[in-house]
Amino acid sequence: MLELEVFPERSLGCESWEFVLGMHLSAAISIIHHQVEVLKGVELLYSDQNPLEVDIIIRLSNDGIKLIFDSRCQRLKVIEVYSMKKLKLKYSGMSFNTPEISPTIEQIDQSFGATHPGVYDAEKQLYSLHFRGLSFYFPVEAKYQPQYAHGLGSFQFPNGASPHVSKMRIYSGDDTNDVEAPLSPLCCYHNHVYLEQLEVIRENHLTHGVRLKVSCEGTQKVMDLKKQMLGHDIRFGESCQDVCSKIGSPQRIYYKAEDKMRIHSCSAFKTQAMKSDYFFNYFTLGLDILFDADTDTVKKFVLHTNYPGHYDFNMYHRCEFVLVVMPNKCLAPNSSPSASSSSSSTQTQIMSQEEGLKITALSKWDEIAHLLKPSQRPVVLNRTSTTNTTNPFGSTFCYGFEDIIFEVMPNGHLAAVTLYQV
Repeated sequence: MLELEVFPERSLGCESWEFVLGMHLSAAISIIHHQVEVLKGVELLYSDQNPLEVDIIIRLSNDGIKLIFDSRCQRLKVIEVYSMKKLKLKYSGMSFNTPEISPTIEQIDQSFGATHPGVYDAEKQLYSLHFRGLSFYFPVEAKYQPQYAHGLGSFQFPNGASPHVSKMRIYSGDDTNDVEAPLSPLCCYHNHVYLEQLEVIRENHLTHGVRLKVSCEGTQKVMDLKKQMLGHDIRFGESCQDVCSKIGSPQRIYYKAEDKMRIHSCSAFKTQAMKSDYFFNYFTLGLDILFDADTDTVKKFVLHTNYPGHYDFNMYHRCEFVLVVMPNKCLAPNSSPSASSSSSSTQTQIMSQEEGLKITALSKWDEIAHLLKPSQRPVVLNRTSTTNTTNPFGSTFCYGFEDIIFEVMPNGHLAAVTLYQV
């Protein structure tokens, strides 16, 4: 049985590891991988058809813990303990939930101190007691509630019948009805660089590069960590040394063993070159940069959206990019009400002919294709780890528009956007 420390409005964990509010989904999965002997019975829950409308949940069924992540930013927003009997919990070094200590209303009051009167939901027969960043829920039958209830003191329980906590939630702030995921704390940075926003630099229907706004730890002093914001432009034709000097060394370098798209090129059957192009993989930026084998200069960018249900899910963080393109035919504001209404629920924005079409990682393909008129016949892309395995998530479809390739999942969301040099 795990023994964990509760930190209201911050985290749940022990000396070896902790789940921290604001941490990225991949960081939580990494902890679970490293603690595979301790944390078992892991389930990942998400919506396949509407991945942006439903939270992503990691459920540790053996330990009674739910980690609830915001589906848009993919950061941890709520830590919920839904089965108190499977854990030992303590606060400020004092245990309040063990096999010997029952988490009754009196025990919670003794361990955490006074708070505002709780709230009783007569329909659910659930009494909730809220501290800042921490809530406890007790099942209470309506017969124990007097006609004029004024919080905890208004409930009358017979001896030994005080209710036990059925659920505990840790979150940021004091609003239990509108919980949002906080920004990633510096303790989760681990000397990596994280992307705030990526803007695609385009002019005259051509892509010239990307403009990165990144955050990192601003000092090496452990007791004086500060977030630092940096901005850099990376353009086609820049050397690998230039890229490293701007955003640091990649987390991995991948050499292309073969080019599976080569068959669609007019030079498909030319003798394969001895040299190999190579990728700089920046997983925390959601970005891959391809360098030419002969010139060692940038020739392609790949922006990943990290949707669950894709083959590369959890390999990258979501790249929060902004791509503005000039549609072949731009609709007037009132010419397609259905398209306009659907765009309000996602991040695709229909603008004027002069401003162009704004596309982000949360845009849906049907709204983009309606305006851009891309290539009619897509290229079917099916990833597998070996020649004898199958991809459980199915194929994706690649559509071309000018110097951009959109990889689209079966549910209509973008899996990746590739920018290449013409």
